[in-house]
Amino acid sequence: MSMAALVPGLAVKVEGAYDEKNQLLASSVSFKGNDLEDAQKIQAGLHENTQELEKQKAELQAQNEALQQHQKQLTEHEEKIAANKAAVDAAVARFGQLDDYYIFDEVTVLFGNGKTKVDPKFVPQLLALTEKAKTINGYMIEVKGFASSAGSATVNQKLSEDRAAAVTQILIQQGKVPLTRMLAPGAMGETEQVGNDKSAEGQAENRRVVVRVLQNKAIAGI
Repeated sequence: MSMAALVPGLAVKVEGAYDEKNQLLASSVSFKGNDLEDAQKIQAGLHENTQELEKQKAELQAQNEALQQHQKQLTEHEEKIAANKAAVDAAVARFGQLDDYYIFDEVTVLFGNGKTKVDPKFVPQLLALTEKAKTINGYMIEVKGFASSAGSATVNQKLSEDRAAAVTQILIQQGKVPLTRMLAPGAMGETEQVGNDKSAEGQAENRRVVVRVLQNKAIAGI
């Protein structure tokens, strides 16, 4: 038989002599047919086991890669939560919070006495606010109109309503804020005076609309 028959595990009888390097030079190699058959079966089993082990190794490697990917996603998710918390904390430190919302930013628009038209100089601020809002997950925009206490309370109530409506129109039409992101405009009339209504400067501070970017606390997930 050919040399290929000498598989590992085959019991053989070897006749020969040692050379000067003490290496055995075989003159004949013999074995039994049953021993060859057994050795070949062992080799076949080892080959199958090797294939099975390679398969298991590949499966384990795939599982390990999947676990690593999952861990990476968890880490990224945790980093996003941490970043969101940092942003919320910074916003709360600067603007505060309501019962159900965090306040992320706000713009105050001032009006002339008896006026409801928005001064063009406030439009860029409002549009910048809408762009910032769109970066916040689940944002809402709150608009509240106010008036000074000078004059009729009924007239001042209507002024605060019209001022809030004018600002809301800019946010929707120019800022492209969806209606679903707008809280109902609030007409606060003479309430919540921030300036001294006995002075012209204080009255000017009170004739205002306050626009706030909010995020629901449940959506923030913190």
